[in-house]
Amino acid sequence: MEILNKNIVLVLNRNWQAINIRTPADAFCQMATNAATALDIELGDGTGAQALRPVTWSEWITLPVRAGDNFVRTARGVVRVPTVIVAVNFAKVPKKRPKLSAKNIRERDGNRCQYTGRLLHPDEGSLDHVVPRSRGGADSWENLVWSAKEVNQRKADRLPHEAGLTLLNVPRAPKELPVTHYLHNSHGVAEWELFLKA
Repeated sequence: MEILNKNIVLVLNRNWQAINIRTPADAFCQMATNAATALDIELGDGTGAQALRPVTWSEWITLPVRAGDNFVRTARGVVRVPTVIVAVNFAKVPKKRPKLSAKNIRERDGNRCQYTGRLLHPDEGSLDHVVPRSRGGADSWENLVWSAKEVNQRKADRLPHEAGLTLLNVPRAPKELPVTHYLHNSHGVAEWELFLKA
């Protein structure tokens, strides 16, 4: 039953916009409580769907398992694992901010040293705390910048002006984006391509 706990089910809101990725166990719970319907999708030869229809839980558990479908065995027989479900009572597209990480700080800063403006390869730079941690500086979007390693070492535990440095840009948290921006088809599920933007 390992498949029940893998994030392989795309969740759409009632407007059929991608909003999340869940496990089959979560999808089955939502379907069984009528909070979601599954999409029975037959893919055509091209990039579109040959047939696509919402299916309630009571019908879903009677559908045959097709070749290539994931399924689980139950006391009543095998049940196909849906690839896409629709949360029928949810209309919003939630927003979120990227996770605070060195990679995301580097991307926010355009791979440039925020003191010299020099374009850096990832291995040439490091995170710098504008207000050093030793002086109470936080690990936050507003206090972290991408810096050339040698500049960061020269700055050490000083404030930028104490080290003769000036920030090119005031560091800010990136804007929140719709969660659809962060959803990726890492499992290569063909049916997801109907709902995820490339």
